[in-house]
Amino acid sequence: MAPNSFLVVVLFCLVSSRFVRCRDLGNGFPGFGFERLPDEEDIEITVAYSDDYGVFRVGSVRLKDLSSSWAWQHPNGVNFTRIRNSVPAEALKSNKSGIREDVVEARQPRPPLTNPVKLQRQRTRKERRERRTAELIRQDKEKDEQMVAAAIERSRNLDTTIKGKYSIWRRDYELPNSDSTVKLMRDQIIMAKAYAAIAKSTDKSSLYDALIKNARHNQRVIGEAISDAELHPSALDQAKAMGHMLSQAKDQLYDCLTVVRKLRAMLQSAEDNVSGMRKKSAFLIQLAAKTIPSPLHCLPLQLAADYFLHPQGDVIDADKFEDTSLYHYAIFSDNVLATSVVVNSTIQHVAQPEKHVFHVVTDKLNFAAFKMWFLANPPAEATVQVENVDDFKWLNSSYCSVLRQLESARIKEYYFKANHPTSLNAGADNLKYRNPKYLSMLNHLRFYLPEVYPKLDKILFLDDDIVVQKDLTPLWSVDLNGMVNGAVETCKESFHRFDKYLNFSNPLISDNFDPNACGWAFGMNMFDLKQWRKRNITGIYHHWQDLNEDRTLWKLGTLPPGLITFYNLTYPLDKRWHVLGLGYDPALNLTEIENGAVVHYNGNYKPWLDLAVSKYKPFWSKYVMYDNPYLRSCDIRE
Repeated sequence: MAPNSFLVVVLFCLVSSRFVRCRDLGNGFPGFGFERLPDEEDIEITVAYSDDYGVFRVGSVRLKDLSSSWAWQHPNGVNFTRIRNSVPAEALKSNKSGIREDVVEARQPRPPLTNPVKLQRQRTRKERRERRTAELIRQDKEKDEQMVAAAIERSRNLDTTIKGKYSIWRRDYELPNSDSTVKLMRDQIIMAKAYAAIAKSTDKSSLYDALIKNARHNQRVIGEAISDAELHPSALDQAKAMGHMLSQAKDQLYDCLTVVRKLRAMLQSAEDNVSGMRKKSAFLIQLAAKTIPSPLHCLPLQLAADYFLHPQGDVIDADKFEDTSLYHYAIFSDNVLATSVVVNSTIQHVAQPEKHVFHVVTDKLNFAAFKMWFLANPPAEATVQVENVDDFKWLNSSYCSVLRQLESARIKEYYFKANHPTSLNAGADNLKYRNPKYLSMLNHLRFYLPEVYPKLDKILFLDDDIVVQKDLTPLWSVDLNGMVNGAVETCKESFHRFDKYLNFSNPLISDNFDPNACGWAFGMNMFDLKQWRKRNITGIYHHWQDLNEDRTLWKLGTLPPGLITFYNLTYPLDKRWHVLGLGYDPALNLTEIENGAVVHYNGNYKPWLDLAVSKYKPFWSKYVMYDNPYLRSCDIRE
């Protein structure tokens, strides 16, 4: 450095795109200062800075090489600026402005070391916080997933046939802002109960009493209202008062985790209540579905009384019963009115009714009523044969597996012992299979058609809860391709396949049947009795019934053994021949119902009951002879 040069020791340098201020240490050392402004030719500035990578650098530059954007400030406040050719501020760091640079590289200083014990404690606390955070996140995620899964399951099990103020088909679900006051007050009741529980647990008795009082008042104001128009005029004032109370409760009690836990507990309790109500509902529906209404009980009594008081001889041509050139139907039922609808609806759609023969089998209790009905109301030119199942002497426990099982102590224990678990605790599925129809041989007689009609080659089996809407004569011309059973398949995607009906955890089932095999429907079935006898179908049925004596292969009923018995022996008919679901599904396509040859009220909501789906009932009622004297005397009305 030249003798007459001035050295400026820089404490720090603030660098920006347009301005830098460098301060010296002159004020800190007596005698070091500027008595005059030096010539910029002789001033050399030493600069210390960190580059973009954290490297510590030291450099120097003469004042004359700086641009006018750089300003010098004297410690005493005397400033001057020299206008030079512009040099960018970034040039200082990149060494492009004539700076002579002695580089000293050093990493940024490390934080001061602390006591090892303190470091270990810090690390332990940090790890513990991280573990706890991760555990809480995992628990919340699991609970959220459980709630989502439960919500999905509830939506799947939602019974859309239930009528009431909470039906999802109500218009207020289409219009989210409708009946807002009712919804608000119901939500307030829920929050009031949640805060009341928290207040009670924290010994805030006065707040607890106030919340409970307001919740009860809210409930009284709502009453049975399902819309804002039905609310009492004081409802809005009560909602405001409740809102004020909830605001106070929130200020005193609100803790996010506590409230969430309480709401989840309330949700779980509500789900338990819903489960209990669902069991009770299932029991009551089963009871209502299987209890005979008074008019239907009256009808067979009136008919039986007239049959015995005014005996009439049969005028039926018995030769038609075994004539294979005619069209034969089999109906097994104990319901006179339902059977009459099946016969009437079938006859109204055929071109030659004289060629159609109906073979009706009932039990001893209803035999006289059936005989009297068809004697008093013979179908036009068609033939009806009425038989009593008790007259089939060959149908006994030594031949029939079901009858033999019904005589066993195990079945008697299941159905008749008073100390057996009540049906309310048995669940909806078990309730279904406690139906007395599963003890009736009329239900199992369909597996003995060749024995009941030994001279026939083909027969069309019809349930008593169906309605015929088209001519069924073409079914006798359908080529079953060597199969025994012609039926409409019911599987859609993954629904109604074999795994729904059979226990595939049992090797007897899993080794012999495909769980994805398509199920089909009883109710309208064309049976080739020649092939039946040739393949010994009744023997197959007996074999599997004997294996299922302990009910481990399937539950009670006729469809599961039917699926097994006719496995790989069922020909799929066009779906338009048989439309199912009118007895349980209120969302069927009405066009499909109208175009169906046979509509089936399978399920609990039979058309002759008050439980029936109202929009489906006209398809059945139009074939009921409401002007018949017997129906009028028993008060059976449309």
